[in-house]
Amino acid sequence: MQQPNQRGYRAAQGANPMAIRTKKYQFDKKLYTSMALTQVWKHDWWYALIPFVLLLLPAAFSFSWWWVAAAVVVTLLFVLFRSAQVMGVTQVEQANPFFERLSYEIDQRQILLKRNEREGMNLSWDMIEKAQRDNDAFVMWLQAPDKSQMPGGFKGWLARTFQVPIFLHLPFRIFNSPNDLKLMESLLRRKNLLA
Repeated sequence: MQQPNQRGYRAAQGANPMAIRTKKYQFDKKLYTSMALTQVWKHDWWYALIPFVLLLLPAAFSFSWWWVAAAVVVTLLFVLFRSAQVMGVTQVEQANPFFERLSYEIDQRQILLKRNEREGMNLSWDMIEKAQRDNDAFVMWLQAPDKSQMPGGFKGWLARTFQVPIFLHLPFRIFNSPNDLKLMESLLRRKNLLA
């Protein structure tokens, strides 16, 4: 009997039988926007206070409604700018793969985002920073780029300070069975991503 790797023959690598396969799912851009804005403003709410306080300081010494109006207008402009930055992710070409109709294949090594049988991309587990289980979905947050991948100087500071969260949203309804849900949760716990 011939062994699979003898004489140049190679055994075909099939799909991992222990992989979790999901139904096709398209992440809605409105859902992403609402979740990302919630995350950003939970974390960065105090940035909106900086222009407000700076423009109210002169009003403390010499009160004028102009200072108060300027503080409110500049703060609102900052909030609109930061929110537009988050909503702009849905329009950027690099983010398009996250909003296409995809199926997922998840195993110990990686997460495959498959457009069809031939096209797709993979994410290794070290690209995932954390995960959480919501009432109806798993959310896996991708890691932010490290300093070597960022530009230097003022642009690098801006990029690090005003990052936009990127995440995968896997609703429970795309899993084929309750067993797949349990496997997914145990896999996330083994990878120390889920508390």
